[in-house]
Amino acid sequence: MTIKVVMAGATGWVGKALVPVILAEEDLLLAGAVSRKAAGQDAGHAAGLSMTTGVTVSPTLEDALTTPSDVVVDYTKPDIVKANTLLAISKGRHVVIGTSGLGADDYAEIDAAARARGVGVLAAGNFSITATLLKRFALMAAKYVPDVEVIDYASARKPDAPSGTARELAERLAEVRRPATSLPQLQVSGVPATRGAPVGQGEGVQVHALRMPSYILSCEAIFGLPDERLTIRHDAGSSAAPYVAGTLLAIRRVGSMKGLVRGLDELME
Repeated sequence: MTIKVVMAGATGWVGKALVPVILAEEDLLLAGAVSRKAAGQDAGHAAGLSMTTGVTVSPTLEDALTTPSDVVVDYTKPDIVKANTLLAISKGRHVVIGTSGLGADDYAEIDAAARARGVGVLAAGNFSITATLLKRFALMAAKYVPDVEVIDYASARKPDAPSGTARELAERLAEVRRPATSLPQLQVSGVPATRGAPVGQGEGVQVHALRMPSYILSCEAIFGLPDERLTIRHDAGSSAAPYVAGTLLAIRRVGSMKGLVRGLDELME
């Protein structure tokens, strides 16, 4: 069965990498593309390809959804991803969310809408296989080491903090780890904000976000016991290629889901 895909953010960093791959896959069909700055152009040309696809880039997702499709892939911006997702759900489309910036309340609303409409949504802070393994290994460590904090590195211009990778990691760690031995932030004197921010349920996990030139995206979980430490870290390169394989897996699997599933690790093995 051919899966008809709408690519929202078709001229973005990951979108440009996904468009040619979707076009090349036998079981996938590019049914639509969304980009305000490239509206009216052929999707292939907008993505930097020499080929013509016959798909015209739409200025909004609502315009793109007038054409029949099965799955919407969103790699847009934090301020529009939620609206895009809820719109796609209301139109009966499954959704793959690669955009960061959503919180627990947002995901709860999306899950409720998806279940009510009978469609699936898969959201991941990072679709890279190695970033997914970072989370898996960190969750294993958290069962044995209660003290853990997350450091999130990204470029100076990244608009959201923490990144989706760090946020998802901290939320999952907060679910499984035992109480930390470090002082709660409310008991810290001086400038408590320098301790980062707790993310996740209960006391949460402290997350520190750095935004500086030369970083693309890195995330590390640091675990501590008396006289020993463990650091598990993922570093992203300058290419969007690592996110392609995971996104393709999500596109192929999201149609079998009902409601929201968070994390690419849910699809592994």
